[in-house]
Order: sequence, then structure tokens, then C-alpha cells
Amino acid sequence: MGFYLNPGNKGFWESIRSKIYVDKTNVIACTNMLINTKEKFICVSRPRRFGKSMTLETLAAYYSCGCDSAALFKGKKIEKDSTFQEHLNRYDVVFLNMQQFLSEAAPGKITDYLAQEVLKDLRKEYGEILNGHDIGLTAALREIYVETGRQFIFLIDEWDCVMRERQEAEELQRHYLDFLRNLLKDQPYVALAYMTGILPIKKYGSHSALNMFFEYSMTDQKELEEYTGFTEDEVKELCARFEMDFQETGSWYDGYRFKKFQHVYNPRSVVEAMHCRDFAGYWASTETYEALKVYMDMDFDGLRADIVQMLGGGRVRLNTRSFQNDMHTFKTRDDVLTLLIHLGYLAYDSVSKETFIPNKEIMGEFETAMSVSGWTEIMRVLQASERLLEDTLAGDEEKVAEGLDKAHAEVASILTYNDENSLGCAIGLAYYSARKDYLLIREFPAGRGFADIVFLPLPSSCKPALVIELKYDRTADTAIRQIKERKYAQALEGYSGDILLVGINYDRENRNKPHSCVIEKAEIQ
Repeated sequence: MGFYLNPGNKGFWESIRSKIYVDKTNVIACTNMLINTKEKFICVSRPRRFGKSMTLETLAAYYSCGCDSAALFKGKKIEKDSTFQEHLNRYDVVFLNMQQFLSEAAPGKITDYLAQEVLKDLRKEYGEILNGHDIGLTAALREIYVETGRQFIFLIDEWDCVMRERQEAEELQRHYLDFLRNLLKDQPYVALAYMTGILPIKKYGSHSALNMFFEYSMTDQKELEEYTGFTEDEVKELCARFEMDFQETGSWYDGYRFKKFQHVYNPRSVVEAMHCRDFAGYWASTETYEALKVYMDMDFDGLRADIVQMLGGGRVRLNTRSFQNDMHTFKTRDDVLTLLIHLGYLAYDSVSKETFIPNKEIMGEFETAMSVSGWTEIMRVLQASERLLEDTLAGDEEKVAEGLDKAHAEVASILTYNDENSLGCAIGLAYYSARKDYLLIREFPAGRGFADIVFLPLPSSCKPALVIELKYDRTADTAIRQIKERKYAQALEGYSGDILLVGINYDRENRNKPHSCVIEKAEIQ
């Protein structure tokens, strides 16, 4: 074993010995299917702390020759797969952490340093073939393949760190991408190449230096969806084991959505919450809010309104295809929002082509970034939201209407009321502080239709549920009547506490008091 060549199974051994280990070994079945096929080049981009490195350690333990990992995989899911024995510890694995090379190499010499270090390991293992030859890395790998017939599996962690941390060094980036292309493309010694990063593949002009790679990104993880984070069943099992409430765990860390798996949880945060027996912003604490603030402050038409709409519980439709796959080339607000999806600050529904803020943890990051970014109007609305909720729970219709008038005046220059949907986003923003004690659900399936907004109390809360119906140029009484006639309150299946019905109307013609409100306690029959 070497440091870069066949690094062994210690990383995987440490993972399975940890207090919390979620078995994701079936990802190996996916990669086994791709070995020595035209699809053998995989680039998996996910946000930081979403288990990318752990997956690489799992793959290294499974594929690396020179070690016996059968005992470590005993009882794991992959052991039952028909391909398990076929590929177990059968390949030379080259494991490269690009962040390490970028940190240790002399400026502009990352590829030279990488080649030098990997060649040291190769000479130790294949000295009889390589000694006496002044040979480069690619030529050395070819020579080994010709002489022995052995193929290599390349595992490359944080492939995009050069793109992220040397954003202005375009010549360095091109040289780096050319190096990777020459190392991997059309080389018979490559059985599989699996790269991880935050960003998808960087494109230059009309072509990509790494166009042989198939991308698995946060906009489409394909067959790797369930390995992107924790699934609903996995989190339920952890909550039962650590006696943590599943619903509240979801409000904090759920929200990443894919085609098949509709509930994917942030794995880092779930693990920390189980360890600490407490809910907090664990993932967000690993990076300063400044990273988010930079992109929120970009001056693109519609960007501020989109963020406000999502803070209110709404969704924003966007085109992800114009994104240039870097962190500094932005032409539209869609480019900024797409980057925030890749960074994990937004979730994406690939079916509806909409983006949204996934959970309470991420909402806290947006709030922190806004507090230091000059979003003074929005911050005033958020700060007043606690009072608005108290007035609602007290049934004070006049004060609720007055509070909504003030909130609307603050956001009118950013978010315009065009219909009941935009009104719903504004109301969701006005009740922002309720997210501490409630799960906000827009368009809640209820009775004969959909309730506009439902605030469902979290288990830790003793507050009543709120069923809110919105009207535009109608009356608040009409809204209440619709809640009753369509039996929205009866649809809160499994909920046994009190329910308040809240009807809100916005009247464009009444400029002094545009909002009206009616609040009643539900009578469930």
C-alpha cells in the first residue's frame, strides 16, 4: 500500500466504527455497473459536508488491492449484491485529494507536484518496470498496463478546488483541466474514474476539457439520489434510536428533493443533531455566512424579489442551463440561484423546474446574511413577525390587519402583490418567526381543495394550528367561509390540538387599510 496508490481501508474502518454510521455501501453496486463501460467517468457534485469524502473512502476500501476488506463489508448492504465478489480488492486505486495538492504545491505547480508524488508510489510498487526510466505519470501508467494488464481506478476528491480557490487564474485552470484530460481520457488503463466536488464540470467556450464525464449534480443526481444525503427511512431509524422527534428533524434538515427520493436530509446536520440531542444550524456553522452574503448582494433584476418570495415559503422558477459552472461568471439571476443550489443553500425540484429554501437551518443562514447586507426593510418585517403571531394567537383581528399593512409597506418595493400566490409569499414572510414553532405548508391538500397556508405546530410547541386562507379584492369573511365549506381544518389528519381559522383579504382600492382579517376557532365535528 502507498499514500496515493492503494491507500487501503482505514478511512472506511473508522466510519463503520463511529457512533453513527448509515450504510450507503450500495453505491458500490452503481459504480460496479460502470466499470469498463463508456459511462465509467463519473463526476459527483454536492454541497460541502454531504458525505462525498466518505463515499470515496468506501470505494477505496472496496476496490484497493493489497488489502482484504471482506470482513469490513460483512453484513453491509453491498455484500448481498451479485457483483460484490467480482470486484472486491481487485484494482490498483489512485486516490487524489486535490485540496491537499493545491495547498502543498508551489504556486502554479499543482500538476507537477501531483505527478511527482504519485510516481513515488508507483515506483515503489512497480520499480522493476519503471526504474531507470525518466518518465511522466501518464506514460508510467501506460507502461504498467502494457506490462501487467492491470487497470486503475481513480478516486479524485474536490476536483474543483482549483476552480473555486483560484478563480482568476484561468491559465492555471486550463492547464489543470488539460492534465486531467490527458491522464484519464482514452487511456486503456482506466477502469473507472470517480470525481467529487461542489461544482459540475467547467466548460470553456463550446467544449469541455473533461467532456467524457457524466455529471451527477444537485439538479440531477440520477441513480445516485439516495446516496446524496440521508433518506427519510434512514432518518426515521436514527430518530427512533436517539429519541429525537422525526417531524422536527425534518423541519430543520429535510428539503432536498429529487425525482425518486422526495425527502433527502442534510447528513452532516442530522448526525450532529443526534449526537448533541439538540436542533441547531450545524452544517451552516462550518462556513461563514459571508459566502452566502456575496451572492445575495449581487445586483440582478428580480434576485432580491426571488429571495424574499422564497423566505415567505414560495418557490421560484428558473433555468439552470445558462450557469457557467464557476463562481464568478454570472449573467442573470438564474445563474446566481443555480450556484446556490450547487452550494446547498437552495433546493431544486427538477420536475417543476423550481427552486426554494429547503429548511429551517438554511433559512437561518439567509436571515444572518440579510442582517449585515442592508436588507433593512425585510429585517424589520422579520423582527415584527413575533408580534404578529402573538396577535394572531390572541385573536386580535385589527392588530393583525395593521401588522400586515406595515409588513406590506416595507416589502412593496421588492415584492409586488400580483395575485394570491404573491400575497401568500408576503404573508409567509410576515409570519417568519412562526417557523420556530411551526411547520409552514403552502398549498396544503385539505378537504375539497388546497388551503393557502397551514402552520402545523411542531411537537415541541403547544400552540394551536393555523389554517390561513387568502383573498385578493374579496373579503376576509369570504376566506373564512371557504375554509369551512371545503373542510380544510378536518384535513389535519392525526392532529388533535386547537385550530385557528384565519381569513385574510387584500383590497387594492383601500390604500389606508388594504388588509382585513377574520380569526375564528375551528369547531371540528
